[in-house]
Amino acid sequence: MARITIDLHDIYNKGRKIDDALESLMVDAEDKGIREIEIIHGKGSGQLKKRTLRFLGRKDIKRRCHRIKKDPNNFGRVFVYLKRTPGS
Repeated sequence: MARITIDLHDIYNKGRKIDDALESLMVDAEDKGIREIEIIHGKGSGQLKKRTLRFLGRKDIKRRCHRIKKDPNNFGRVFVYLKRTPGS
């Protein structure tokens, strides 16, 4: 299964840019028919992870996801599995 990855370390303190980057990544994955996204938020203070999970918890985002999985072996990343879209 193809996967698309984003590392949020470069924009960790940019507020709204984090949500924009995650939204853009989801649209890109959906357009390409990729159903698995790896989001690397790192371990750090946990603020970036909280922001990522808050984004993924939005109703409009949850509707597009089949499953969200926190990696049990690496607390610094989350996997998002998108629902199959028509034509993919």
